[in-house]
Amino acid sequence: MENDFIVDLASGAIKVAVMLAAPMLLGALVIGILVSIFQAVTQINEQTLSFIPKILVIMGILVLGSPWMLDTLTDYTTNLYTNIPKMVMQK
Repeated sequence: MENDFIVDLASGAIKVAVMLAAPMLLGALVIGILVSIFQAVTQINEQTLSFIPKILVIMGILVLGSPWMLDTLTDYTTNLYTNIPKMVMQK
């Protein structure tokens, strides 16, 4: 196998992983910032306060985005399996 092919394969896997993780991470980031601002304004200094909203937002994003995530992962896996002959034939 050529190095370019392996690099393309790895970069595709990383791209799919980032695409699948980004919505949940961005949702948790936004909620974390909002809870931090709320804690600063009200001077509530409870560290466990941010966990419940983050979990709820991540679960909501997962429920709403799961069809798209499943389609993306299925397309990548199908593409990977259909390219197996090209991977084997490379010298």
